[in-house]
Amino acid sequence: MAHQSTGNNTSLTRQGQSNSTGDARALYLKLFSGEMFKGFEHNAIARDLVMKRTLKNGKSLQFIYTGHTTAEFHVPGRSILGNSDGAPPVAEKTITVDDLLISSAFVYELDETLAHYELRGEISKKIGYALAQKYDRLVFRSIARGARAASPITKTNFVEPGGTQIRVGTNNQASDAYVSASLINAFYDAAAALDEKGVSTEGRVGVLNPRQYYELIQAVGSNGLVNRDEQGDSLQKGNGIIEIAGIKIYKSMNIPFFSSYGTKYGSASATNPGITSPQNVGSFVGETVEDAANDVTGINNEYGEETEFANSCGLIFQKEGAGVVEAIGPQVQVTSGDVSVVYQGDVILGRLAMGADYLNPAACVELVAGAAAGSSGNAAF
Repeated sequence: MAHQSTGNNTSLTRQGQSNSTGDARALYLKLFSGEMFKGFEHNAIARDLVMKRTLKNGKSLQFIYTGHTTAEFHVPGRSILGNSDGAPPVAEKTITVDDLLISSAFVYELDETLAHYELRGEISKKIGYALAQKYDRLVFRSIARGARAASPITKTNFVEPGGTQIRVGTNNQASDAYVSASLINAFYDAAAALDEKGVSTEGRVGVLNPRQYYELIQAVGSNGLVNRDEQGDSLQKGNGIIEIAGIKIYKSMNIPFFSSYGTKYGSASATNPGITSPQNVGSFVGETVEDAANDVTGINNEYGEETEFANSCGLIFQKEGAGVVEAIGPQVQVTSGDVSVVYQGDVILGRLAMGADYLNPAACVELVAGAAAGSSGNAAF
């Protein structure tokens, strides 16, 4: 018997509709948005570790510094009109939003149909990863610069504390960056320096190369960094190190590391820790830090040059060490309508507009190896 069409397709299931009504592609867009944000939030660790502000109706945001003040004895009969030295001193720091940062892909409709939801999901996560990677790299470079900077307070007779560089080990070899005992000593030195400079203990964190992190885990039996009752589970999960000297530790492939990001392979030297490449690492591992002179398009803040991170091997900082200004938070845009018809597919775009810079240099500590702190390649910017 021949099938008779009712003419209204009431039995057709449109898997992109919400509750079988409305836009036939509505759920595709929502799925993508969720995957994109999941990818961004999973990879962007710096966003929640520094001062973040949202910018509206402007291109930059002003941060105010207030220096220390003094106490003095009152003289009977003298009017109280503020300290005679005019304290506390005040200065400002302005962070400008860089140009729009984007990551996009074109999804052919036939490919999407054959691949069902997974195609958009995978593309969305990779777009989120790309934005998060750039976000973290700019923030971490700003913190490294802050560790080499003096306080913006310049009032006469009021010298506020600036940034700190701490050498890991005592040799002229970058391989010291992977010596567990030297790293631990550096963390305690950093904690002491932050205490001495009056930096709050709340919100102190450290960010290391993954191999440095795992070097610490391998030594937990003797360095006391992990409760002995938890060692078995912690070692197996690779998350054994909780904190050192009250500094919570993270691992990231986006910190400046001997002029590269996160890792560096090759023969040992003063600027190379001498780690053998595991091979087939791809083109996105061991990328060198971009020179601003060759990468100026879209950059409106100073993030430093490749050579200025020649001996960098880790960061320790407190939340006030750096700031991020966001004019456009992570967002997703997808073409539709006539554009989709003409091209038989959609352009999927992830975007954000942000800028970063150090705020309080006293809250920034840079770990260096292979050279003394403040020596060539690590001098203040």
